[in-house]
Amino acid sequence: MAGGRTERGSRRRARAASAVVPFPRGEAGSRPDLARVVPSGRSLLLGFGLVAGALAVFWGARASSVFAVERVDVRGAPPAVAREVEALMADEVGRSLLAVEAREIEDAIKALPSVAGVSVDRSFPHTLVIRIAAEKAVAVVRRGRSSWLVTGSGTVIQEIETGSERGLPRLWLTRDIAVRVGAALPAGFTAATRALAAVGEARLPGRVKTVRSSGGQLTLVLRRGPEIRLGSPTDLLLKLAVAARVSPLLGDGTVYVDVSVPELPVASTYFNP
Repeated sequence: MAGGRTERGSRRRARAASAVVPFPRGEAGSRPDLARVVPSGRSLLLGFGLVAGALAVFWGARASSVFAVERVDVRGAPPAVAREVEALMADEVGRSLLAVEAREIEDAIKALPSVAGVSVDRSFPHTLVIRIAAEKAVAVVRRGRSSWLVTGSGTVIQEIETGSERGLPRLWLTRDIAVRVGAALPAGFTAATRALAAVGEARLPGRVKTVRSSGGQLTLVLRRGPEIRLGSPTDLLLKLAVAARVSPLLGDGTVYVDVSVPELPVASTYFNP
């Protein structure tokens, strides 16, 4: 019997040890004391006052000349493109950096044919920084006494002084072909510009002087060395890679290399139109 009473006493003590602790109640005895966790009216007024003060300071600085733009810093663009951007941004000088709409500026600059990408940053207190990724010109288009830069996609990006940019190949247009900055050249010339864009990747041993296009067939004329006959404007990178590989094997008298069928390149020491 004594053993039974001892066992029942042990169970009662175990239940007592696992009793649930009640949630603290307020003085009323029925609800928690929320006054300890809810901010006071004075704290709320102080917080709202600080926010309103910060907004007032921001709008005041935005409307004042404290952070007025004094300089537009164009980075990453060649001089001609930088001048275009600076002229476009002339109206931003004098405005507060806080009032500058970066997205609107980026959209306006991207509309320039010579610009491929742009980002706008504020450099306080007085500088607007514009980083430019310029379109890459692959050739100079000539028509009479006028000259333009053109990209690999055939887009005309800028009119230039005739005789400048001597390191770029020339494409010659007849006077009846219209040329407009921001527009693309006719399809036949676009094929030629695509070939010139691929030349940079293929690393030909010679510099290209011009591109001939006749009957849908392309030929690169080098400043020194044989002509490279590409044939149709397909698989251009492969054809140019083959031409670059075989060029060191050619003799001095080689007139042309035909890679129109890249698997079977042909070289000749006499001219065969």
